[in-house]
Amino acid sequence: MATKTLAFDTTTYAKRRQSLMKSMGKGKILLLGNDTVGMNYKDNYYPFRQDSTFLYYIGIDQPGLMAIIDADKGRTYLFGSDLTIDDIIWTGKVPSLHELAEASGIERVKSRVDVIKYIDADVHYLPPYRDDHIVLLSKLTGRKNRKVTKRVSNKLIRAVSKQREVKSSEELEQMDIASKLSHQMHLDVMKAARAGMKECDLVSIAAQAAWSNNVSFSYPPILTINGQVLHNHEYGNELHDGSMVLYDGGCEAPSHYAGDITRTFPIAKEFTIQQKSIYDIVHASYDKAVELSQPGTNNIDVHIGAAQVIATGLKNLGIMKGDIEEAVEAGAHTMFFPHGLGHMIGLDVHDMENLGEDNIGYSKSVKRRQEFGFRSLRLGKALKEGFCITIEPGIYFIPDLIDMRRKEKMHKDFINYKELEKWKDLGGIRLEDDYVISADGANKLGIDIPTSSDEIEAYRAEALS
Repeated sequence: MATKTLAFDTTTYAKRRQSLMKSMGKGKILLLGNDTVGMNYKDNYYPFRQDSTFLYYIGIDQPGLMAIIDADKGRTYLFGSDLTIDDIIWTGKVPSLHELAEASGIERVKSRVDVIKYIDADVHYLPPYRDDHIVLLSKLTGRKNRKVTKRVSNKLIRAVSKQREVKSSEELEQMDIASKLSHQMHLDVMKAARAGMKECDLVSIAAQAAWSNNVSFSYPPILTINGQVLHNHEYGNELHDGSMVLYDGGCEAPSHYAGDITRTFPIAKEFTIQQKSIYDIVHASYDKAVELSQPGTNNIDVHIGAAQVIATGLKNLGIMKGDIEEAVEAGAHTMFFPHGLGHMIGLDVHDMENLGEDNIGYSKSVKRRQEFGFRSLRLGKALKEGFCITIEPGIYFIPDLIDMRRKEKMHKDFINYKELEKWKDLGGIRLEDDYVISADGANKLGIDIPTSSDEIEAYRAEALS
């Protein structure tokens, strides 16, 4: 088993660490790599995924490693253990730690057990998101588990997020690869779907598309005929004419940069009249969000603009009523659009959210709103050139939510509940692509695949002919 080569050259990682040291000014920064985690016993482990911040600064995609970046001395230390012959007979020969460190521009390699000698009481570390990291930090710092999570370095969080949120040109190349792989996977699924198949059949086609490029999913696929269930990971339903498939899925590039794409398409050659009318509203909302996504614009305002398009479209169908701006400000639209417009994307599909959603998606001047629908918006702050984001509006008819709000007479000035009853069983539609914010606005990553209802119907008709 050969260890993956580093995604970028030596200079890239050295410059990233130098930039981090400059931002921090002083002190030691402890970066924990991930270890393997057993599924049902130690040697039968879940697929390994390296910590993304470790990948960003160190680049080595291998378990059992830690690093210390010493801003006082301008040095980086890599801690780990080379494989023994007992390991090699199972894994095959892999590069030594010294070879991997050299590729990352690190000159000092130490045994993993020696890391405690380099840690002081003021060591900076990021929020741990794995229990084994909490236990390890407790041992290394001498703090109890609950104190470990309270003593994370806010200064380090700010420095890392500021550096990672703006993607370099070489990162954008990797983002484009991830989006291309994801778009092609969607084409394969959209082409293959037939009445009588099950959702799991399409998931297997998606998996084949990923593994044929020797990459993995960037998150568990959401593939369902019940699009009103926002995160449906059950794949047992049968496809039938008249139903739609909502497929939200992405691939990682070999470098682990993530793609995140959603398409909703009919099993038949065409959408029903109701389905198409709702799809076209979602598409108009998507186009508006792309138009509004400019450097300096708060993403919460983009979200509101997209929500207003949805409310206007639903008003034209008689489902909503009243003043559109007032309806959106009151949150009436959240009956149909209960989630956020999008999020940051990069080495994580929800980039850096392990550092705290509010730390990444909000700022001193833009705070998260707590109302239903708005509190699920992961990115509200001002967009910058170099941000990679998803744009993913949707409309969903969720029977339980409709029944609850109708019973409570909620938003009765903005919702025509009698007309809504005719649409209650439609399901859900979402449309999503990955974008980079540039000086001239939002530019789509990846390749062009069917997006409008007419394009999707033409692709399905060709697939079925």
